[in-house]
Amino acid sequence: MNFLKKVLVAFAWLTVVFAALFSYVSLAQATELQDKQAELTSVPKSAAGEYLKPRSLASIPEGEFGDKVRLGYKLFVDTQQLKDKQVGNELNCSNCHMNAGQQANASPLWAAYFAYPAYRKKNDKVNSYEERLQGCFTYSMNGIAPGKGSPELVALSAYSYWLGMSGLMDKYQVAGAVPELSDEELVKGGKRADFPVPEVIKQALTVEQRAKLPGKGFPSIDKPKLAYSPERGKVVYGAHCQTCHGDNGQGVEMKGVDSLPPLWGENSFNWGAGMHRVNTAAYFIYENMPFAKGFQLSNQEAWDVAAYINYHQRPQDPRFKGDVQGLKDKYHKHQGYYGEEVSGSVLGSEKSKEN
Repeated sequence: MNFLKKVLVAFAWLTVVFAALFSYVSLAQATELQDKQAELTSVPKSAAGEYLKPRSLASIPEGEFGDKVRLGYKLFVDTQQLKDKQVGNELNCSNCHMNAGQQANASPLWAAYFAYPAYRKKNDKVNSYEERLQGCFTYSMNGIAPGKGSPELVALSAYSYWLGMSGLMDKYQVAGAVPELSDEELVKGGKRADFPVPEVIKQALTVEQRAKLPGKGFPSIDKPKLAYSPERGKVVYGAHCQTCHGDNGQGVEMKGVDSLPPLWGENSFNWGAGMHRVNTAAYFIYENMPFAKGFQLSNQEAWDVAAYINYHQRPQDPRFKGDVQGLKDKYHKHQGYYGEEVSGSVLGSEKSKEN
């Protein structure tokens, strides 16, 4: 009997151990990045008069809150001041978020702020606004994200909030200064039932409506009639893009500063950034390029040149663990070229700075 009891006790302990081990493995799998590179959300393109128009930067108030807003603006348009700290390439946030993050249909900050907190496949959890900003530093800026609650993330959140709230207040004729928020409130984002907004705005827009303001993201465009082609895209690039972005996509440097951004290579966004997707790049290009354009590329040209731009090496995906094919299978089953062989070289095979 004693022997049988010992066997039963041992079996019970093994059951507990295996259950704990299974729970640990499940937790590890749950916390691992599970990005399927979901597309950036957008809303249908609207008439120009429907877009929010933030107040003039000259109206940013004096004082501690205004200082945070101004710092956010400065970091946004000159992100290179964080080079070799949080930024690992030659880009600025405003390269993709046009007109200092104010331009409709160029993923404006005033729309993005009210779209968070939100669930993201990128890290399989609900992200606050500052966590979304951290992702931008990691992928689009090919850098190291500032810590939560850092002055940089607070400032960028304050700037985004100020743009959005000032635009809403003017649209709904709410007079007065933009209400000041604490750092803790700023970094959460504005897609919350408890988010403080003037009563007039609260009555006019639900939380979900605020999260889908006209002009949000990059408007999607129809698929091309012909399958997109890097070969045709090279011709488009040479005719319409090369002057500003260089013959090798390296950007154009003026007085030691990359004023016109590199589109591929070691100084551009990495393979984890959303812009490496052909469709995302096509949406952005069709709506916003060429810069200060007097004309618009055709749908086919936008798709083709987006394919050409993303048909080159760029910094490694930060999630890379030594297996290009494994990373491709897990994170890159979409409209992109990661893991494809081009001219004898596998895209994404170059090691990251950390590796």
